[in-house]
Amino acid sequence: MSAPADPFVPVDFNVPRELRSDGFRLEPLGPEHNEADREAWTSSIAHIRATPGFETGSWPERVMTLDENCADLVQHARDFSERTGFTYTVLNATDTVIGCVYIYPSRDPEHDAHVRSWVRAKDADRDAPLYRVVRDWLVGAWPFQNPEYAARPG
Repeated sequence: MSAPADPFVPVDFNVPRELRSDGFRLEPLGPEHNEADREAWTSSIAHIRATPGFETGSWPERVMTLDENCADLVQHARDFSERTGFTYTVLNATDTVIGCVYIYPSRDPEHDAHVRSWVRAKDADRDAPLYRVVRDWLVGAWPFQNPEYAARPG
């Protein structure tokens, strides 16, 4: 019998439920964001695929139905509650979904977390500020020593 895997975050770590910054805030992604989340990413597929961290991946591969998208959001919410991964929706000042941040275990042994984020095309100017805020948040509020998060130009 093999030993249990190390948890992604320590059991006594208080996972942040929100991050507020100038012009946006993050909260855990869940099925309550379904329509707005789907609209945000389906309106920006080419833009997301060109975003650092997504260029070599296959997501978004195709447009999902609302039901399929909801099932995906339910899985992200389950990952969050089980502490195996943390996905946050990015909301602007009017609570419109403008993107997502994903924090999951890294497959690369040199890193302890794999982090990606995107914003929709019409909010492209928010990508670099989001990157900087999340990068600093990972260092200041999370227990990671060496997270992998694709840098942004500038």
